[in-house]
Amino acid sequence: QVQLVESGGGLVQAGDSLRLSCAASGRTFSSGTMGWFRQAPGKEREFVAAMRAPIGWAAYISTYYADSVKGRFTISRDNAKNTVHLQMNSLRPEDTAVYYCAADAHGSIRYSNAGVYDYWGQGTQVTVSS
Repeated sequence: QVQLVESGGGLVQAGDSLRLSCAASGRTFSSGTMGWFRQAPGKEREFVAAMRAPIGWAAYISTYYADSVKGRFTISRDNAKNTVHLQMNSLRPEDTAVYYCAADAHGSIRYSNAGVYDYWGQGTQVTVSS
């Protein structure tokens, strides 16, 4: 059984940093896509960042970011620990949301589409005060 467990959320002030982590168990995701999405109250879930390695090409990793977080957020992975991180710098009040980790075992090129992800974490709250 695959499980994704997020951690690292919290309440911070604008300009602060947070580092989210997503620990996967039940299978490894050295190939495929690991992504982060977020959902603010009253809004749809939106893509934040993804790290994709085509199936069979684990060394060829690409990273992708939503325009709203580009230059502020960084996605990384620790294959030895089967963990993905999201380093969030220069946080803004509009970054406030529940952040979800997701895994796509097939490595779809449609990494920003929540529908292609097979597994989801329970979410972690990030609140940025002004």
